[in-house]
Amino acid sequence: MAGEGFAGLRVLSLESRRSREMAQLITNGGGRATVAPSTREVPSGPNEQELAFAVGLAKGQFQIVIFMTGVGTRALAQAIEPTSPREQFVAALSRVSVVARGPKPVAVLRELGVPITLTVPEPNTWREILETLDQNAERVGLQGARVAVQEHGVPSPELYAGLSQRGAEVFPVPVYRWAPPEDTEPLRQAISALARNEFDVAMFTSSVQVHHLFRFADEMQMRERVLDALRRAVVASIGPVTSETLHEYGIAVDLEPSHPKMGWLVKEASEQSAQLLQSKRAQATG
Repeated sequence: MAGEGFAGLRVLSLESRRSREMAQLITNGGGRATVAPSTREVPSGPNEQELAFAVGLAKGQFQIVIFMTGVGTRALAQAIEPTSPREQFVAALSRVSVVARGPKPVAVLRELGVPITLTVPEPNTWREILETLDQNAERVGLQGARVAVQEHGVPSPELYAGLSQRGAEVFPVPVYRWAPPEDTEPLRQAISALARNEFDVAMFTSSVQVHHLFRFADEMQMRERVLDALRRAVVASIGPVTSETLHEYGIAVDLEPSHPKMGWLVKEASEQSAQLLQSKRAQATG
């Protein structure tokens, strides 16, 4: 209910694809929402790696395929359809071990009719992927296997290194890349407002949001002011991967939700932000 939860705190989100939903969740949680889209998914295919993957899959050259995102799974199927029709693609995947990183790729794979060998549990980071493979080594052996990985916007060097250390040959398949929004003015305005300490809470739902925030803050010569503002505000991160990125920029994370989902993030941030903010301010003045 409005008036509860955030209790009128000023909340910044850089969510793009679900920006309206995010704004509504914050408002319903009693917050004063500012949602400034920071990213845009740009299809990168059909590219050379996608076509090589389609050919290799049809020829039985891969033993394992890891799908990282639902959007990327669907985009990959669409990108290669001219050379690998949907039925052929599904049939080829049915002959290999298919690993799905969480519920979103699971949903798309089931829609396509692809059998799923392993599903990676929350929080769906590269660590859980490797742990799941280690726990199922008898079913899905990595030693000597050729593993295709549908990239989720950016490479995952830790995952690739872990697979290689276990004896696998990794074949990344970039499907889309992240670019700034076509209209960057809302993001720039949000950065200016953040630098003026006009937000009490900042919520991040992906690492690329952090990268783009500082890319534009640098262009605007506001990096230090933004860093200072985020150290004063409550910083909520959707999960470990995003938190690691925030830490790389020198930002402490005050809250991660019990489940790495947008709804849980907003709900738990609304419940805890007032107390967290009071504690941070008391420490700053203590």
